[in-house]
Amino acid sequence: MEFSVYHPGDIDEIRHLFTRTFTDSESETEGAIVGNLAYEVMKTTDDNDLFVFVALDHSRPHGKQIVGCIIFSRLTFDSGIDAFLLSPVAVGTDYQGKGTGQTLIHFGLRALKDNGTELVFTYGDPGYYCRTGFAPVSETVIKAPLPLSHPEGWLGQSLVSKEIEPIAGKPHCVEAMNKPEVW
Repeated sequence: MEFSVYHPGDIDEIRHLFTRTFTDSESETEGAIVGNLAYEVMKTTDDNDLFVFVALDHSRPHGKQIVGCIIFSRLTFDSGIDAFLLSPVAVGTDYQGKGTGQTLIHFGLRALKDNGTELVFTYGDPGYYCRTGFAPVSETVIKAPLPLSHPEGWLGQSLVSKEIEPIAGKPHCVEAMNKPEVW
């Protein structure tokens, strides 16, 4: 397994991975929604506001195949703190439960830290993301960009200290993530 920065020419393969993964785990409708969201984030977000990392399996019969992908997009705070949002995340069904996703997330977090990122947030399953250093964040400490349908899923971690200090105001996410139905 190889972990690396994505190549923009792989955007259609990545879209297909998200669609297939969420179709398998949720429904065909959810697969299409998340596949389109991933595609839109990658196509419409400025390169300075986007990090995309992939897990590649070189043992596939047709050469390398992208089997996991994580997308980080910028969260903008009035205070100017350097922060990103991890969403969406997909690991192919055949690769789930084998540590691929966790290793990919750790790979991405190291790259963001090396790039000077201070805070990373995600909105998802605490049981999964807490295994990669995320912890629940109260909206009294850091507000989410939009109202949360599941507040227990608002998670974060500092890449520069042990705790996340409160930040006043509400952050802004990239345009593709700025949709109530995502939250």
